[in-house]
Amino acid sequence: MLTFTLFVCATLVKISGAEPDKWAVVSEKCNGMFQSPINIVTRKSLLDERLSPLQFTGYQDTWHGVIKNTGHNVEVLPDLPVAAMIKGGNLPETYKAMQLHLHWGSEHTIDGERFPMEIHIVHVKEEYNSIPEALGDRTGVAVLAFFFQESETSNKKYDPIIEALEDIKHPKHDRTRYFRYQGSLTTPNCDEAIIWTVFENPIRLSKKQLAAFSQLQFANGMQMEEIYRPVQPLNGRKVYYSEGHVTSL
Repeated sequence: MLTFTLFVCATLVKISGAEPDKWAVVSEKCNGMFQSPINIVTRKSLLDERLSPLQFTGYQDTWHGVIKNTGHNVEVLPDLPVAAMIKGGNLPETYKAMQLHLHWGSEHTIDGERFPMEIHIVHVKEEYNSIPEALGDRTGVAVLAFFFQESETSNKKYDPIIEALEDIKHPKHDRTRYFRYQGSLTTPNCDEAIIWTVFENPIRLSKKQLAAFSQLQFANGMQMEEIYRPVQPLNGRKVYYSEGHVTSL
């Protein structure tokens, strides 16, 4: 089971005062050809039979961490267990977890639909010791993206909300159905060194639980809403789907 001991920090970081659609001014990389997030059009995605279910190790351990309000998302800086890793799913190597953060609404969209919230779990190849080091490798970083969807009832298992991560590991969450594409970080410097795995089936939480994070505020006192980068053009990239989608697409 994944559990977190959480402490909320008031730290607020702005990206040179620029809105997400102006980040190309902050970093030229944000104007690249392989940017994220994207709108995934299911009918145009291509089957890749190599996209088998991912294998998770170490995700059952207890994590302790700090929640940080960065001004453009909520970042969890956990004291991660060394053994928290993923492999399989046609990833070139084994990747270890380094960080996770949340956006609301979702950054990626499915057939134009935006979800209330999206969590990104950032991994790097085992050989690297930090995310900046891994970004020098075209496939150095692998990010898992999970959507959250509103449910009519509160899910007691997910109080506090971050315990929704347990659903990622739990067998009842379908980890066989996902999309894969090559992209970038969704914040500056927007490095194009990310293997994205976007899971289709959302984790369900009540409206009250989903609203917990949106109560955070910017430094000017405004409520933090719609903390996501607009979807970026594909520019000829292909989006692939896993074999688990065959019976549903």
